[in-house]
Amino acid sequence: MSRCAYVALVGRPNVGKSTLLNRLVGQKISITASKPQTTRHNIVGISTRGDLQLLYVDTPGLHRHTPRALNRYLNRTASSVVGATDAVVQVVEALRWTEEDEAVADLLAAVPLEQRLLAANKVDTVADKRELLPYLAKLGEQGRYAEIVPLSARTGSNLEALEGALQQRAPERPFLYPVDQVSDVSQRFLAAELVREKLTRLLRQELPYSLTVEVERFEERDGLVRIGAVIWVERLGQKGIVIGQDGRLLREAGKQARLDLERALDKRVFLETWVKVREGWADDERALRSLGYGGGG
Repeated sequence: MSRCAYVALVGRPNVGKSTLLNRLVGQKISITASKPQTTRHNIVGISTRGDLQLLYVDTPGLHRHTPRALNRYLNRTASSVVGATDAVVQVVEALRWTEEDEAVADLLAAVPLEQRLLAANKVDTVADKRELLPYLAKLGEQGRYAEIVPLSARTGSNLEALEGALQQRAPERPFLYPVDQVSDVSQRFLAAELVREKLTRLLRQELPYSLTVEVERFEERDGLVRIGAVIWVERLGQKGIVIGQDGRLLREAGKQARLDLERALDKRVFLETWVKVREGWADDERALRSLGYGGGG
């Protein structure tokens, strides 16, 4: 009999949830960057091995302070999956425990203990591995998690221990996706996310939170995919920064996104991008819904 389980990956921003998802699935389906708010949607990554299918739900990082509509949307998006999965993995950074980690742990208190796991990520960055044991022991003494797994999403170290723990929690049920499918996201969504990832990495600290990407055109003909993407910013002054001197920054972001898309789609890609202004979109619930961020209270 086959086994199939939904697994939520939750945690504060920048603990490596998206990197972990990509590693578990074996393919890049969730964008990554060293800035908060990189992940803005729940993304399902599908891993099928033998008679086991694990459906990993990558969620936005949970914030304690939510002054903007976008922040509130991200928290709602992440919180919505916690009680609707077969297991929840809280991802933290090895040797660190912050107030935001504590807030995530409090949120998981409503989940049955047997379904709660902790992944202590980034163990490859710990210089003195002897520090790990007391750190893990202290977390274990709290009694908040059925299992605690130290691992490295970047290198893939000890991922089999996490997968084994999740297999034990997978109920007997038919697979929910075809065995060769690795994600539930559309190619149009992937294109928008890859453009946003490249801009997030190339832009200075504050700007990534003021932009979003909307794909207006996605056409395939004769082995060529033509994509037209609009980059929305909040203020006119931000438009010039995103474009860059003589258009260099926008061209570089487009080039990097196109190469990633050609690898992902295994087709030639022609990508056009435009930068437009939509004032205050990140503070406007209606604007968020029109740009694909869903609704909710």
